[in-house]
Amino acid sequence: MTGATGALGRHVIDGLLERVPADQVAAVVRNPDRAAGIAERGVELRVADYNDPASLQGAFGAGDRALLISGNDVGARIPQHRAVVDAAKDAGVALLAYTGVLGGPDADFSLADDHKGTEQAILDSGLPYVFLRNGWYNENYTENLAQPLEQGTVLASAGEGRVASATRADYAAAAVAVLTGEGHENRAYELSGDEAWSFAEYAAELSRQSGKEVTYTSVTPEEHARILTEAGLPGAVVDMLVGIDGAIARGLLAHRNGDLAKLIGRPTTPIATSIADALAS
Repeated sequence: MTGATGALGRHVIDGLLERVPADQVAAVVRNPDRAAGIAERGVELRVADYNDPASLQGAFGAGDRALLISGNDVGARIPQHRAVVDAAKDAGVALLAYTGVLGGPDADFSLADDHKGTEQAILDSGLPYVFLRNGWYNENYTENLAQPLEQGTVLASAGEGRVASATRADYAAAAVAVLTGEGHENRAYELSGDEAWSFAEYAAELSRQSGKEVTYTSVTPEEHARILTEAGLPGAVVDMLVGIDGAIARGLLAHRNGDLAKLIGRPTTPIATSIADALAS
């Protein structure tokens, strides 16, 4: 698997080691020092860089089941991911799973462009594939609760849109199920949480659990962009964040079909649980 040292990847490693011996797991990493803890658990490290296609030629072996966790260099990911796909094809992997975005080709916001381009590259390669189209992470809204608690508001331009989110651990468990199970070849899974919440409900739940009054401030996309710009965020980041809220407003991240719960064999983690965990820590 690639991206083993990232927030999602570490959950995948944990899940794989619960199911298969460590000597059957290999992690493709750019910096082996960051992956020392993974190596200590018996996982093989294969050093490669998305930006160095030659280094990827030794990253995979014939018959491997491979997981490509999308990179975080938005705008540069398509050539990076194509290099991984080419290396996987040259090696003759048996299955290539990819963590994309909920909605796949129907996702019309800018953050989805790299994912759609990567899925097409995988289709063009002819490799057996699985598309794990992940919805939003609970952690996107719970990893930095200090700001809404301090300001007393959750600000967004998502209107009354809803988010069917789940935890990184939930999505990682789906990847583990695909990598260690059978019958998933050439399928696309639309992965999302069992519950879809609105920002007003999220603010109310944060208020209830924290004991502090937190409200939802709904703004227009234009006002949202101005506020983020004045806060010093780069233009590309502003456009991405406002675009995501627009997608939420249009209902694109509220889609629920039960794929995630079916794959992991249990209900997904509610946002209220993630809020409680974040407040406790």
